Amino acid sequence: MAKRSETFIAIVQEVIAGPHGKYAVARSDQLEGGSVTFSLDKIVWKERAEPECGSKVELSDIRGKAAGWRAHKAKFVRPPGKRA
Repeated sequence: MAKRSETFIAIVQEVIAGPHGKYAVARSDQLEGGSVTFSLDKIVWKERAEPECGSKVELSDIRGKAAGWRAHKAKFVRPPGKRA
């Protein structure tokens, strides 16, 4: 089970405009089931630009939901020492 402080690397598979706002579906081999969603709301998504399919993202504060995993913090993966 994912711990709140753990971070996971995932690849964005799809960006969706849903009834409650935009969100992304990503895939991570580090999580059981592999699929995780995250909102593109500024409270969750910590970047100015939206991710695209194939973008590498760092996800944390992951929680299990009936429909699968949900990340409550997300940002692009960057080389060490680089900031947004």
